[in-house]
Amino acid sequence: MIKLVSSIIIMTILFLTASCSSDDLPDAYPSNYLDYETKTALELPFNDEWWVFWGGHNVSDNYHAEYREQRFALDIVQKINGSTHAGNGSQNDDYYCFGKALNAPGNGKIIDIINNIEDNIPGQFNQDTPTGNRVIIDHENGEFSILAHFKKGSIIVSIGDNVVKGQELGKAGNSGNSSEPHLHYHLQNTADPFNGDGLPAQFLNYYANDTFIENGEPVKNQFIKN
Repeated sequence: MIKLVSSIIIMTILFLTASCSSDDLPDAYPSNYLDYETKTALELPFNDEWWVFWGGHNVSDNYHAEYREQRFALDIVQKINGSTHAGNGSQNDDYYCFGKALNAPGNGKIIDIINNIEDNIPGQFNQDTPTGNRVIIDHENGEFSILAHFKKGSIIVSIGDNVVKGQELGKAGNSGNSSEPHLHYHLQNTADPFNGDGLPAQFLNYYANDTFIENGEPVKNQFIKN
């Protein structure tokens, strides 16, 4: 089952990871794509600066690495002064990324949308629809982008639309198997988010911790922006 989670569960995983030796961690999925070079010209799918909560090739940096489809997935939030939210974080509107624009990371065709799933109350989960509101883009080269957890009703593209890199798709939300507003993104080699091989997603011309990256993969704890 796909697991796209954040906040409470993420903090639990982070604690367990920090308190266990590397021998206690689950193994990363034995991918044949560790040295894969992304075909699509990708850019970060948002405006402003975001922070990578989970990202990288190993399980200690990226719990997704345990799973075939999400082998190289990213969970990304906005973080200001050490926190992802203002106030006590009890409302979605408290979170800095909630309602922020999410964009197409590359050119392609919209092949799947879910747009009617309620946003969760922070700290709660909807495991019946793990991706929540989502957009899947066929880059028409054997690569497919999956963007998950959009805000209910915010997706403004339709199945069959051709989109270009940087075009707005919808707004960040907290739908699906998510306890806190965030973006889940991964690249894979099939259109089915529950069946395929995850692919490394190399983005072009972005900044990580204020260092310019011409071509690279964001990793845990980096502040990233176009």
